[in-house]
Amino acid sequence: MAETALLNLVPAPAATRVGTTVGERFLVLDSWRGICALLVALFHFPTTSAISQSAFVGGSYLFVDFFFVLSGFVIASAYGSRLDEQDDLARFALVRFGRIYPLHILMLAAFAGFEALRLVLPALHGTGPTPFTGGFDLKSLVANLFLLQGMGVEDHLSWNAPSWSISAEFFTYLLFAAVVFIAGQRAWIWFVAAAATAPLFLLAASTRHMDVSFDFGFIRCLYGFSLGALLAWFQHDSIAEARQALSGGAGRLAWTLAELAMIVGIALFVSVAGTNDAGIAAPVVFALALYLFAHEGGLISALLRSRPMLLLGSLSYSIYMVHIFVQARMINLGGLIERKLGLGIVGDVMLRGDHASGFGAGSPWIGFAALIAMLIVVIVASWFTWRFVEMPALAWFRRLSKKV
Repeated sequence: MAETALLNLVPAPAATRVGTTVGERFLVLDSWRGICALLVALFHFPTTSAISQSAFVGGSYLFVDFFFVLSGFVIASAYGSRLDEQDDLARFALVRFGRIYPLHILMLAAFAGFEALRLVLPALHGTGPTPFTGGFDLKSLVANLFLLQGMGVEDHLSWNAPSWSISAEFFTYLLFAAVVFIAGQRAWIWFVAAAATAPLFLLAASTRHMDVSFDFGFIRCLYGFSLGALLAWFQHDSIAEARQALSGGAGRLAWTLAELAMIVGIALFVSVAGTNDAGIAAPVVFALALYLFAHEGGLISALLRSRPMLLLGSLSYSIYMVHIFVQARMINLGGLIERKLGLGIVGDVMLRGDHASGFGAGSPWIGFAALIAMLIVVIVASWFTWRFVEMPALAWFRRLSKKV
């Protein structure tokens, strides 16, 4: 999930090992990342509204796999021929670390600060566990500090729960760099092997279908990332050339119909496959979607190139990283109001068949209003973290990498 600005880290265009041109910007894919981040936020927010209860939102955890496929495509496009020397590896690792870690550590600090606040303010305890226990224990904090929370060392989700994916993605980055450095032009063979064996492993080992995270998150990430890397390795140039031919509007109707069909197909797939082994095909589905929308040939793509959608894409990493904290604090606040006024704002709700503490216990309309408020607050908070944490930190690490 960590690639918010697709190729911002790439200097002047240059020929890559696989013949592609570095520097090609896929704006529509940026926008898709923002949409996927919001869908993951919807998945995590418990309300009684029809949106939260829908099968589509219930399967929207699968959109994390879109992030993995897109990261593989972007990273392979950008670095396919730029990892020839040991210094290149060091620069790559430093910039990737700088892209994900500053916001990660900020959110860890926010969660830890709230746990500390719970120690001194009993009103915040609610019915939850004792501060610094459960998913917020100190052992798990250490794992999170070292980005190990998605690498199988934990037996539960912890702290900023969605960050398991950036843990898995960071170590996938390192593995990618090592493979390209060692194998060169034959690196694609390793990507094929990973893309072929990872789904078989998940079919055999996972008891939660594609919904693996702290346990097999690295395997899940490697699967999607490898498919994206293969797409870049063999199709980047053809996509870029086709985009040039389509820029004049040729075939706009056909491409629009294809884009609409893909959106309908994704919606049906996510709605049906979220609760069974069919979900393990999600990276394949999203690789096809990425290939289609990378061409930017239809009217849907034109809409996704609008400034509001591109801004949403820029905010995607922040949306992904801040939404759980915002949602949890909203539930805390709603719970305090509920204890005072008893309006049915927050209480025990059934979320797609499971018990949860969420919004709309008294009315689904309360849940719907809370959902809209959550999206607004998450987007606003994400703008601040993007503007004052992500971008300054990225610029600093880029300057530092040039000194390596």
